[in-house]
Amino acid sequence: MSSLAQDTRWLDATAQAELVAKGEVTPRQLAEAAIERIEQLDPALNALTYRWFDAGRATADDPALPKGPFRGVPFLLKDLFANEAGRPISHGCRAFKAANYIAPTDTELVARYKRAGLVTLGRTNSPELGSVPVTEPLAWGPTRNPWDTSRTSGGSSGGAAAAVASGMVPIAHASDGGGSIRIPASCCGLVGLKPSQGRITMAPFRDESNLGVEHCVSRTVRDTARLLDATNGPGIGDVVIAPAPSRPYIQEVGADPGRLRIGLLDHSPRGFAVHQECVTGVHNTAKLLESLGHHVEVAWPAVLADQSQGKSFGAMWSTNMGMSLRRFADTLGREITADDVEAMNWAQAKFAESVTGVDYAAALAASVSFRRALQSWWAEGWDLLLTPTLAEPPIAIGEIHDDATRPMNALVRAGEWVTFTGQFNMSGQPAISLPLHRTASGLPVGMQLVAAYGREDVLIRVASQLEAAAPWAQLTP
Repeated sequence: MSSLAQDTRWLDATAQAELVAKGEVTPRQLAEAAIERIEQLDPALNALTYRWFDAGRATADDPALPKGPFRGVPFLLKDLFANEAGRPISHGCRAFKAANYIAPTDTELVARYKRAGLVTLGRTNSPELGSVPVTEPLAWGPTRNPWDTSRTSGGSSGGAAAAVASGMVPIAHASDGGGSIRIPASCCGLVGLKPSQGRITMAPFRDESNLGVEHCVSRTVRDTARLLDATNGPGIGDVVIAPAPSRPYIQEVGADPGRLRIGLLDHSPRGFAVHQECVTGVHNTAKLLESLGHHVEVAWPAVLADQSQGKSFGAMWSTNMGMSLRRFADTLGREITADDVEAMNWAQAKFAESVTGVDYAAALAASVSFRRALQSWWAEGWDLLLTPTLAEPPIAIGEIHDDATRPMNALVRAGEWVTFTGQFNMSGQPAISLPLHRTASGLPVGMQLVAAYGREDVLIRVASQLEAAAPWAQLTP
């Protein structure tokens, strides 16, 4: 590896942008360094699906490269929903990969990434349609964890997390419909902020009133905050718009959060087992927060024990799958068959056909009741909820897999592992996973903090406080 590729490997996006701004390196040099790292590291990890190196070089060389906050910083887009005009996207699906579908337009978020000055070098691996919390699509094969290649990097933003954690790029696009930013951040030792519903537009194709949101995985809190400044805000026709921040999010980094009242949840209210490493990590994090002056006590919203919320989430999740396949059929101009998609996704889409309009409306109504009940806990005077991000450390490759004979088994196993994340997609609240614990063998174990709706500012303040007290950026695979 060249000296520049090595010297910039562990610099965060802010630091790399500063090098460009000072004239110490050019965008082209940063792009070449990242390309070198990708070519050397990716064969063992399989983090990328598409490589756009020549296009990235041309972008880096362009005198018109926008002078945004990340001018010249190498970047990767997730291979799911994030259309870039003139570039292929597969959504982790064999049918789209085979068709070599080329997106005709940018999504609004991709356009904002371009205005920020980011230089996109390709796409990162995702499970098919983002439907499971591991990244092992039949279309592209498994993405492996840089800390232990026998284990998952998480999902659905697993390719993004593996690329950032291994030092290919300093920051990468990610999305989260049930934990898909926070899960891979936990598995790979990264910062993963799921923004509030309606914080970042989903225009022009997706509905920001649904479960999914988009942002990034990064190695530092300041990168997450700075990219949120560059991308937040509504788009044309948005129906959910989060309240505007009172000041730039980057100003929350290092700001005094005050003395926060934090609830501690160290078990699964729905009865799933929680690994001792996750329990130890959350208690150690609670002690760290107390040492920083915060009040932490065992307390959590009682509605998290409501077993019926899983049924509502499942009805919405499966119906979303059915809608996705219908849209994909329209996009490809032909009917989608069982041979085009993985067995679990096909089974979900078939199940969705049995969900009546009244059934779906009932699920939406139940999710509204759940959201109001859950958010009321913060309204009663709590600032944050602390939980493990996951119920176990990173699991083995293949533990959650597509099984044509028992297609829904993958979702059952996934539900046990990700018992702490999907609730906050239903409630629309911001949540962040921070790399605050390691197993005895060195595997990352993320800790999750959840704030009231619209309060990313509180999360960024306390996350940067924890980052200063227990630095993690120097911990690399």
